[in-house]
Amino acid sequence: FVGMRSDGTLDLDSLEALLARSPKLVAFSHVSNALGTIHPAAEITRRARAAGATVLIDAAQSVPHLPVDVAELGCDFLALSGHKMLGPMGSGVLWGRLDLLEAMPPFLTGGSMIRKVELTGTTWADVPAKFEAGTPAVADAVGLGVACDYLSAIGMDRVRAHERDLIILAIEHLSALPGITLLGPLRPEVQAGVLSFTVDGVHPHDVAAILDEHNVAVRAGHHCCQPLMRELGLVATTRASFSVYNDRSDIDRLVEALERVRTVFA
Repeated sequence: FVGMRSDGTLDLDSLEALLARSPKLVAFSHVSNALGTIHPAAEITRRARAAGATVLIDAAQSVPHLPVDVAELGCDFLALSGHKMLGPMGSGVLWGRLDLLEAMPPFLTGGSMIRKVELTGTTWADVPAKFEAGTPAVADAVGLGVACDYLSAIGMDRVRAHERDLIILAIEHLSALPGITLLGPLRPEVQAGVLSFTVDGVHPHDVAAILDEHNVAVRAGHHCCQPLMRELGLVATTRASFSVYNDRSDIDRLVEALERVRTVFA
């Protein structure tokens, strides 16, 4: 695994050592869902492909918050989930290079993904139908399309600028609170979407419970990143997330609720 620096950014020197071992696949997240770190995806992809590796990027946390150009990234596969970009739960996208998708066998079989079936063999339908077996989740697909249209109408540059301002403000305000430890780069140029923190002497689940009482919704836990939590020496964090529907007043309410946390556990 690629190493991590103390600020949550990747140690690309350790990447070079791993690439020297000629890996078949390099897979990484474009943006960390736990720390918000924006990883240099195009640079990692360039190095990995130069070493002969296939590259898969998890863009679930970047597509909702940043302008993402697959051609500029240069990856072989890119995956994202719809619910993180205002779409239905259970929806998602897998983008892949056509030559690779054509060479890959399907992992599910069923209606609509075959061209011809005989007792001695099967001819698959063309991509993408080859990978879409059975009755499709039409409503989810339509909902995801609407979410894409909605964000596109706003403009991802505007989304990024809006959330960047909120992250700057949140870092400034939470840094001023005693007993709060902020995690991640804490530099808006390499941070997107989330701000994770801990409160001294208070479990993140307790922090989240009190924030919930004040109508402030956060996520508490290991954020599906238990190895990262172990690396940080933590059992969990509290994570505040930002999107197009948040504004400065939400950060004010977060700060007020965190002051209540400190009062309760004083």
